[in-house]
Amino acid sequence: MKKTMKLFTVLSFFILIITACSTKEKEEEALDMEQVKIEIQALEDAYAAGEKAKDAAAVANYYSENAVSYSRNKEPIKGKAAIQESIAMSIASDTTGTYNVYKIVDLFAEGDTAIEVGSWTEFDTDGNELQNGNYMSYFEKRDGKYVCVRDMSTTTTPVKSDM
Repeated sequence: MKKTMKLFTVLSFFILIITACSTKEKEEEALDMEQVKIEIQALEDAYAAGEKAKDAAAVANYYSENAVSYSRNKEPIKGKAAIQESIAMSIASDTTGTYNVYKIVDLFAEGDTAIEVGSWTEFDTDGNELQNGNYMSYFEKRDGKYVCVRDMSTTTTPVKSDM
């Protein structure tokens, strides 16, 4: 009886492991990376359109309520309302008419999360490139759509020195 119980326990353990592994494989297979890419790029395009239209609320729709944004040359901005306020101040002080384009470079997704590595390019009103850089955004799918929970950006443009 003890041998049968041990055998049953070992077999049960292996069945549990195999089932857990095959479930994870099915979840990963079910994720359509092309669709995720389309959804994330649509968020980036809407962000850029909001900036161009000088609509801080439209830009802030990119973010979750508890998002944290790590922007260039600023302290981290915590919460969607604070991020929107920061965007509104930037928009209000902008008189250049420049606009940005955001593009996915790499995308990693699993379950309800995605991490995007992207590039941004700033253009003047004539379409000439002014500067560019990179960003990273972490998304969670909430209520059926992705929202940015954390983002960070850098510039590849060298800092001008007074030396």
